[in-house]
Amino acid sequence: MRWPASPATDPSGKIAPVPSDMAEPVDFIREIIRDDLAAGRFDRVHTRFPPEPNAYLHIGHAQAILLNYGIAQEFGGKFNLRFDDTNPEKESEEYVAAIKRDVRWLGADWEDREFYASDYFEQLYQWAEELIRKGVAYVCDLSPEELSRTRGQPIRDGERIITPPGVDSPYRNRSVEENLDLFRRMRAGEFPEGSRTLRAKIDMAHPNLNMRDPVLYRILHARHHRTGDTWCIYPSYDWAHGQSDSIEGITHSICTLEFENHRPLYDWFLDQLGVHHPRQIEFARLNLTYTVMSKRLLLRLVQEGHVRGWDDPRMPTLAGIRRRGYTREAIADFVRRIGVSKAESIREIELLEHCLRDDLNKRAPRRMAVLEPVRLVVTNYPEGKVEGFDAVNNPEDPSYGTRKVPFSRELWIEEEDFREDPPPGFFRLAPGREVRLRYAYLVRCTGVVKDPSGRVVEVHCTYDPATRGGDAPDGRKVKATLHWASVPHAVDAEVRLYDRLFTVPDPLDVPEGEDWIGNLNPDSLVVLRGCKLEPCLGEAQAGERFQFERKGYFCVDQDTRRGLPVFNRIVTLRDTWAKLQGKLEERPRATRRAWPT
Repeated sequence: MRWPASPATDPSGKIAPVPSDMAEPVDFIREIIRDDLAAGRFDRVHTRFPPEPNAYLHIGHAQAILLNYGIAQEFGGKFNLRFDDTNPEKESEEYVAAIKRDVRWLGADWEDREFYASDYFEQLYQWAEELIRKGVAYVCDLSPEELSRTRGQPIRDGERIITPPGVDSPYRNRSVEENLDLFRRMRAGEFPEGSRTLRAKIDMAHPNLNMRDPVLYRILHARHHRTGDTWCIYPSYDWAHGQSDSIEGITHSICTLEFENHRPLYDWFLDQLGVHHPRQIEFARLNLTYTVMSKRLLLRLVQEGHVRGWDDPRMPTLAGIRRRGYTREAIADFVRRIGVSKAESIREIELLEHCLRDDLNKRAPRRMAVLEPVRLVVTNYPEGKVEGFDAVNNPEDPSYGTRKVPFSRELWIEEEDFREDPPPGFFRLAPGREVRLRYAYLVRCTGVVKDPSGRVVEVHCTYDPATRGGDAPDGRKVKATLHWASVPHAVDAEVRLYDRLFTVPDPLDVPEGEDWIGNLNPDSLVVLRGCKLEPCLGEAQAGERFQFERKGYFCVDQDTRRGLPVFNRIVTLRDTWAKLQGKLEERPRATRRAWPT
């Protein structure tokens, strides 16, 4: 599979070559495709990603995008982007544009194959008339509530789930002529919204509810984002989806497990029409701890103001994690590691964060940033003097070189790096104690200045000129190295510390009657103002990523404006996956319900 590279590494805009160290994945989907090609069922491979434009994409969609695009690349085939836009009340051009940005950011290239189910509305309508003429579709006057009741809903009998047979619609045996007349009048707009539907005539006693005379068309007087007011009847998702695949010549319709029960219906439609028949293959959708992976639930978070929009960096949307600073290489690595299977499971967010740290560690330049500053005065350092120290940009890659960091008599250090009365195990700065200032000198604390409330506002130290570069010629050792920023040179900044959106691994696991919203993490965003950064960070551009030494990985947010950079914390430095690896890579979902769609 050719995992796409980051746009930032490819100025031409084309998909960069696959990294040589990326192993080709092996999974049951690729085995099925190889068998199909060997058996002559298909002589080519053509996949697609078919989102509904009714929300922003989330990281679960990234798995589907990379899977479909990767398979097309691996087998020398084609990849389509198609919008299944059959519900005008929930769809918009905003979502279409957002989806295209996300797919393109992941590196999937659909070339000139951008399609819409609405492109096929006329063909779908003509096929619906064909089913009426064959006597396998009819116009039904039951209300939505009546239709739902007569289909036969599952009921629980102790430990068993029983699905009683449905009841035939009283309109099921209308003549072909009457059905054609009514259906054409539905299209012409003669009937009120919701008053009639077109249904397939299959089997109201079928054990699969999807086969119990499903709806093909409903009356909906709503303006479509592409077709305007041309239509007042719209195809159901089930009617449009499989036929759209057929029209586009898709060979393998790869989808998640919730569509497994829909496959017999898609097969029935295609067989009735006698058209090209793609093969549908289902895999388990991605579920991730400490988040929700449902467009409906994510929409609620946005609409109720629990987050600041679809691109809030706490959201699992691709827009959100991109704004936070995630790289697509990290996402691709995560998708490669988890693979695809038929077994439902919850993946640990720690693995995703591990993939992210692994990637950022290699690419992120190091910088010094003091997030909660206290002033440090080097009392024996000459006033007005400024030195420049060479600081390593990335110890993982010498080609990143070094930079000059200014040093002066007054510095900023982290407030937490000083304790007037240090507890056991605290090795940083304290009265009488010596520490190293990164790249600069060893300093020893000689006193403090406090405000009227007793809070330390200034730490006084002396430096040893013989320790330039941070090492003592006499070989004496110190137990702590602190980062710092020169007071006259530091850049003020706002830093947003993002954490997990929920406090528990499974946010939906709540007692009966309680709301999962109660599991939101009140500390998922902490905003720090007045942070002090080394001067070169004042020129950083939106989207650039850095490691703030000892603090974590950070990305310049789009809210950055001249004179006030804004940084998002992408992820902390601490990697908990090493402790979890081998224990929690895959958590069975036998005891939990499926995520809502």
